[in-house]
Amino acid sequence: MGLQRRSIARAGAAAALLGAAAYAIGPAHAQSADERAVAQAVEALAKVMLDVDRARLESLAAEQLSYGHSAGKIETKKEFVDAILSRASAFRKLDLSNQTISVVENEAIVRHLMTGETVNPSGQVSPVKVGVLQVWQKKDGNWLLLARQAYRL
Repeated sequence: MGLQRRSIARAGAAAALLGAAAYAIGPAHAQSADERAVAQAVEALAKVMLDVDRARLESLAAEQLSYGHSAGKIETKKEFVDAILSRASAFRKLDLSNQTISVVENEAIVRHLMTGETVNPSGQVSPVKVGVLQVWQKKDGNWLLLARQAYRL
């Protein structure tokens, strides 16, 4: 009988701990329609940076784009698009992780970790591992990249 009471006590303690953990974590955060749309825009930008498509790059970036690299270089929309098209440092692999999206009215703040590889025209491969902050703006129903800043980890 003592063994049974101990088992019940352990089960009760485990249930209490699981309940407390679930309370502390809270309910799962459901993405809003805007958050999903921003996530799709971020994914589309990553894909087009690999595929290199001028029209698609231009359609995802706001005219006022400020595109910051982790080394400190800042580019306008035209400079950003031209740099990707030049393939001077082409992405051959690109992965985004640990992404968060916060939508505030018609703007969205996105943070993620970006890892991958670039290759230059001579074939030299360089690893990429940076943190990224992006600001997206909703204009005429479309999410456009307004600002981006990468930073070294």
